[in-house]
Amino acid sequence: MKLLLVGLIACCMSYTAYAQSFQNPVLDSGADPYSVFVDGYYYYTHTVGDRIMLWKTRNLANLREAESKIIWIPPQSTAYSKEIWAPEIHYINKAWYIYFAADDGDNNNHRMYALQNTSKDPFSDSWEFKGKVAAYPDRWAIDGNVFEYKDLLYMVWSGWEGETNGQQNIYIAKMKNPWTLEGNRVLISQPTNIWEKQGDLDDANNPPHVNVNEGPQYLEHNGKLFIIFSANGCWTDYYSLGMLQFTGDDLLDPAGWEKHPKPLFVKSEENGVYAPGHNSFFKSPDGKEDWILYHANANPGDGCGGKRSPRMQKIKWNKDGTPNLGIPLSENTKIKIPSQN
Repeated sequence: MKLLLVGLIACCMSYTAYAQSFQNPVLDSGADPYSVFVDGYYYYTHTVGDRIMLWKTRNLANLREAESKIIWIPPQSTAYSKEIWAPEIHYINKAWYIYFAADDGDNNNHRMYALQNTSKDPFSDSWEFKGKVAAYPDRWAIDGNVFEYKDLLYMVWSGWEGETNGQQNIYIAKMKNPWTLEGNRVLISQPTNIWEKQGDLDDANNPPHVNVNEGPQYLEHNGKLFIIFSANGCWTDYYSLGMLQFTGDDLLDPAGWEKHPKPLFVKSEENGVYAPGHNSFFKSPDGKEDWILYHANANPGDGCGGKRSPRMQKIKWNKDGTPNLGIPLSENTKIKIPSQN
């Protein structure tokens, strides 16, 4: 009995030590990670490609043991049956919404779409397809992120200016309701800096054609509003995060958005983390800590495929109120779990 008791104590001590820390990545694979915290649970999703999945957990560091479910599979041969990218789950006015980008097998036709679930449990089979989410003009669009500002809903996303792929810009529009954009889209960012166009030279030493702003994410702290976005192509190791800061009075006025001159979050060869990007943010269960959730590769040249894995780490705030994302932590770093209630 004494040996059994000692064994149980040792087991519990070992579990407690493990439970209070974690190491990245939190899953072996999963691009474009996103989560929402509602009634004590995180609901998490990432790009699967041909369907939408949800995970449910009290601790995002414990995603490997989280409950999961396929909650929606698109009907075949529709405009949104292929290449389902960057789903996000939101809880708005006591209803669940999932926003995602998809096409019919032709990337030129990528658009954003919305699902709604009015039941209390997002794992229920009550998801309803609400249709395409598009502003004027209706162009190629991905990576929609919805947020509330002064009691109004807005969406930011990445899109093309015209009908062909020249570069990806960041646009914003007001929402009439959680599945409908209102009015014209407004351009608030386009790739202009070297770090937004950086990539490897081709075999003839020609500079790369990389002009990408994508994955915009709303972030607010002490009344200051930011859009953190991904720059460069995900196929390059230079995929990184940039920042727009709102300094105006009207979110739909491009002059009210100021781009930070340098990237905030870049690869760390020393820590073995490449192409960190397409992030989201979340607070710890007690609401006291701010965390970044992002995907990255463990090796150079891994590109945009299934080797991208979700990772998370706590962020800090600079004296001027801007976010300090730090550097991507290595897979050997033990990280204390988000602070609990």
